[in-house]
Amino acid sequence: MKTPLSIVKDKFGDKQKLVAAVEKLAGEDLWVSRTNKDKGLAHVSNSKLVHLHEVFSTVKEKFGTREKLIAAVLDVEKRTKDDGYKSRLSAYPVPRLFDLYKSASKRAEAATKTAKKDAPSKAATKKAAAAAHAKPKKAAAPKKA
Repeated sequence: MKTPLSIVKDKFGDKQKLVAAVEKLAGEDLWVSRTNKDKGLAHVSNSKLVHLHEVFSTVKEKFGTREKLIAAVLDVEKRTKDDGYKSRLSAYPVPRLFDLYKSASKRAEAATKTAKKDAPSKAATKKAAAAAHAKPKKAAAPKKA
């Protein structure tokens, strides 16, 4: 396992280039500004910067903007019409939104797998429905001697 410093040196050369790459990725469409204006990203640890760069790269490639990521989270959780939830999500930073998206998609995927497993086949369901709706046969009348 590589240390964060070795990852920074291998991929970017030095920390300043990593900070510049993160700032380039984190434009207006992805970034919620919560950094200390005096310190900036230069005082953030290497591991956090590497994580930010990975998350921003993935989100930028897959979704493009924060708004599209928020829409994807709402869609996966089937809460597209919930404006209160949408406004709450809009205050979340991108890494938190991306983690939320990943966990919600895993839950949705697992739910569809279990639903498919639990649901009997169509042929079995049709036979069961036909048997339930069939008229019961009358018992034969006893013979007279």
